[in-house]
Amino acid sequence: MAAATQSVPALLTLDEYLRTSYHPDCDFVDDHIEERNLGEFEHSTIQIAIGAWFFNHRAEWHIRVASEYRTHVAESRVRIPDISVFSSTGAPEKVRATPPLLAVEILSPEDRMSRVLIRLKDFIAMGVENVWLIDPIDRVAYTITSAGGLRPFDGPRLTIPNSPIYLDLPEIFSALD
Repeated sequence: MAAATQSVPALLTLDEYLRTSYHPDCDFVDDHIEERNLGEFEHSTIQIAIGAWFFNHRAEWHIRVASEYRTHVAESRVRIPDISVFSSTGAPEKVRATPPLLAVEILSPEDRMSRVLIRLKDFIAMGVENVWLIDPIDRVAYTITSAGGLRPFDGPRLTIPNSPIYLDLPEIFSALD
């Protein structure tokens, strides 16, 4: 009987990762590739609804919105938020190195909260001041800050303080009906 073997993930350099296309795209974490959970109806529907929401308000709020935009969160880490919102001033970066105004992650049923928290904390450590976690199955939202940690959000509108930018949760969740 042959002995079972385990595959060991190959180490990559950041440059190798940035020159490679993955389908779907993967995060780069400390010289390794990390797959992301996505692709199910609820995740996909909420992602497009949130992206469309911000896209439709881009001129009014002077923002740009991108889905699955590689973001260099630390020296050895590139994360891919489901949705990024950033100022419309300045040229877009090939790989985002400037903290966006907002990073949005959308839960998938296979996501483990411990792994999701690491992703969210990477955005906070980068300097992203507004990080939201959306759960399309339970139709709830969370915010995370460096001071307060992850907290359930209670209300109809997530907002970016001192700006006109908001997300109407009932309207977004209605895309699932």
